[in-house]
Amino acid sequence: MPYVEVNITKGASKEQKAELVDGITELLVKVLNKNPASTHVIIKEFETDSWGISGRSVKKLRAEGKTNNISKS
Repeated sequence: MPYVEVNITKGASKEQKAELVDGITELLVKVLNKNPASTHVIIKEFETDSWGISGRSVKKLRAEGKTNNISKS
């Protein structure tokens, strides 16, 4: 029974999260021959001011336009 936890900053659409769940499940089936019926994928979302990189919050980095190498938004 695989359990996968994905941590992301808020902003992904419902469709994007559904695609993540589907894709991760498919990968576990393909690579590890896991049963999709017992595969759990949990997505946790965090505010950008609650996620830090190199001592700075993602919120500040995005505001300064300094996330090109770490994030698309």
